[in-house]
Amino acid sequence: MQEIPLSEIKQIQIGHAQDLSAATGCTVILCPEGAAAGVDIRGGGPASRETQLLNPVAAAEKIHAVLLSGGSAFGLDAAGGVMQYLEEKHIGFETGAAKVPLVCASCIYDLIIGASNIRPDKTMGYQACENAQVNLRTDGCIGVGTGATVGKFLGPASMMKSGLGSYAIQIGELKIGAIVAVNALGDIFDTQTGMQIAGPLHAASPDMHTEQAASADSTVMLCTEELICHQYSGLKNLFTGNTTIGAIITNGNFTKTEMNKIAAMAQNGLARSINPVHTTADGDSVYALSVGDISADLNVTGTLAAQVMSSAITRAIYSAESMCGVPSYQELFSENRLQK
Repeated sequence: MQEIPLSEIKQIQIGHAQDLSAATGCTVILCPEGAAAGVDIRGGGPASRETQLLNPVAAAEKIHAVLLSGGSAFGLDAAGGVMQYLEEKHIGFETGAAKVPLVCASCIYDLIIGASNIRPDKTMGYQACENAQVNLRTDGCIGVGTGATVGKFLGPASMMKSGLGSYAIQIGELKIGAIVAVNALGDIFDTQTGMQIAGPLHAASPDMHTEQAASADSTVMLCTEELICHQYSGLKNLFTGNTTIGAIITNGNFTKTEMNKIAAMAQNGLARSINPVHTTADGDSVYALSVGDISADLNVTGTLAAQVMSSAITRAIYSAESMCGVPSYQELFSENRLQK
């Protein structure tokens, strides 16, 4: 097994577009030849479009793109730009009267930083497709990861900057990778070390007394699970602004039904790296795309899907840069520690 760049998985093109001042953006995964795809949604608050196409009983056997966007449900508008781009390239499902591009989309809530009235739209979605023609980086505060944050249970004063992460491996001819935007309610853990690497910071908040504020340490991470448990009898509705969305991509040859199972197994990667996860306050959604003809075992591929997803989540934290006054792991703990 060896790590490879995600771009080594052929028959896909990944592009990003973002507005850094507004702290929002989108990422598109184009599949010009079509991809058998599945999805697994476990969060209670997803913002999505066309995901029912991936139901095994739906007629469409392949889709042409997956859009991962910021902007909450507003960001679903960016899928229109992806459809326009694909239509111009004569890519889509033949209906007789026209080719209709099949584009699935999911969004994160990133309105809490930057400009909440600026969201990914049709123009930005189209730009992401154009940018997919060049080899752009897939980690950090780029595309859908531009406005991603974690550690929001205590409010914006305690949150940390997150971003977009990717990771891919190869075993023999089989290649499998993940790309994910981490915007979770729960804390993030590096499964290789067992250490918590993101979560609510012990920072001063407006309701603290002067003595408490003076003793607050912005380099100490608190435990969201403990915070939630301490408030079990009177938990307020503080669960806004969360969701982890991503995709598994493989050159393994699988059907739509099989890709739904692989997407479900990939959710184990979220469970390993995020705690709590799959809450009613998250919209956790994982897509899985088959874009090759390599013969591979379903269970092996699903197991690897969880592994690369977990590693991609870790990389999203390590590669994120501070933005809009929200500190990152790099700034707070190790400016030079980027997972290679």
